[in-house]
Amino acid sequence: MAHVSIIGTGNMGRAIAGVVSKGGNTVELLGHADTHEPVTGDVVVLAVPYGAVADIVAARGEQLAGKVVVDITNPVDFATFDSLVVPADGSATAEIAAALPGSRVVKAFNTTFGATLAAGSVGGQPTTVLIAGDDADAKSLLAGIVTAGGLRAIDAGSLQRARELEALGFLQIGLAAAEKIAWTGGFAVVA
Repeated sequence: MAHVSIIGTGNMGRAIAGVVSKGGNTVELLGHADTHEPVTGDVVVLAVPYGAVADIVAARGEQLAGKVVVDITNPVDFATFDSLVVPADGSATAEIAAALPGSRVVKAFNTTFGATLAAGSVGGQPTTVLIAGDDADAKSLLAGIVTAGGLRAIDAGSLQRARELEALGFLQIGLAAAEKIAWTGGFAVVA
């Protein structure tokens, strides 16, 4: 059984907490008011907007050393919804990994909406969580948590693939913001 700390109590944080709990794992949710509470999970999910990550890393970087850190962010320019705010050859996850060299950083959950995580399905298919990272054990641990919670996990490759996952997340957010798909919908992966 894993113990998961989720930093962020919004829709995504609560939906991920539900998946974690459903799988029999323990979870703690940490919000803005919990800045002095220690992070106790072996797996830490950053369920916050991309713009909040730098402050979390600055405040909690030492606590995150040795842990699996899951980046769910989509570094979208939310003022215009027309671009990502990271370099074209990089990703938010790569930036987080560079800032947390003692952590095992993976990308996951950014290509799903909270509603599809909570529902467990999209388009009649199990909700799929794509996972990218360079640490095979970290990806396997997270995949086990995801599948125990009733979802499908797919290893999307190395940390370099975080860029493509962020592009996919950006596309999905853009479609929903333009009301071309519902915020309760998304992409289904048939495997």
